[in-house]
Amino acid sequence: MVSAARTKKAGPPSSPLPKGEGDRTQVMNALSFDIEDWFHLVEIEAVADPNRWPTLPSLVEEKTHWILGALRERDVKATFFILGWVAERHPQLVRAIAADGHELASHSYWHRKVYSMTPHEFKDDLGASIDAIESAGGKKVLGFRAPSFSIIPGSEWAFDVMHDVGLRYDASLFPARRGHGGYPCPMQAHEFTGAPSGRPMLELPMSVMRLGGRPVPFSGGGYIRLLPKWAIRRGFSQLNAQGIPAVVYLHPRDFAPECPRVPMPLNRRFKCYVGLRTMKDKLSMLLREYRFHTCAATLGLEPVTSDA
Repeated sequence: MVSAARTKKAGPPSSPLPKGEGDRTQVMNALSFDIEDWFHLVEIEAVADPNRWPTLPSLVEEKTHWILGALRERDVKATFFILGWVAERHPQLVRAIAADGHELASHSYWHRKVYSMTPHEFKDDLGASIDAIESAGGKKVLGFRAPSFSIIPGSEWAFDVMHDVGLRYDASLFPARRGHGGYPCPMQAHEFTGAPSGRPMLELPMSVMRLGGRPVPFSGGGYIRLLPKWAIRRGFSQLNAQGIPAVVYLHPRDFAPECPRVPMPLNRRFKCYVGLRTMKDKLSMLLREYRFHTCAATLGLEPVTSDA
């Protein structure tokens, strides 16, 4: 097991972020979207068979185009972690994302948990996703986010696979407990050195705030849907006061109150469907009150564009 002690903290590699005194207009946060369809749910039997996916109603195109429009209105650039399965079936959607100047990144091909695969299976899956995304969008893929943040202690070999396929950064570590993920690591961008080979990889972990000494997620998916605005603002303020960018991740289905329902345990049903009607307003609040750019720009791997 690799502990946080084996991760090497690093300041932003370039274009340092202003520290400020909690001035939320000074810190450039990272905005990202995991582009998958509503049926790409981990460990839900009703939609587990990929052979069924093409027969199910799809919302990924409609909702992603809505997201693109919302970002265009505020002149904000974001990172789109795209499933290879989606990129292969909707190449025009990937082209639209790229045409708006957003970063293209991988969210795997099949949306399988990393720790459930062998290194060979993961390499095939990751390589197929990168090929599909780059072929559709015409942009180099630099980053990866694991489905369900499923790089956990014991699966550090995944970082060597990322190196082998030419990736520059990862955004999969979640420094708090969660259903399919969780990894002890610094809360800010850092250099991860726990791969078996020892090769360092830039890591942009998910954001958490501290409440009563405990890490509490606040800036992604179901957490944003569940939490009131004041709690989300508290998380941003806590990190931004330290000069740390908050990392936001959302999905097309987060903006779909009409999302189809399938049988699942009650706790998963709550997580999947709570707060769907609040999300457009909450995204509007985030875009209005905070500055954002791509994950790659946060790590100094691409320039900050516009004053978003």
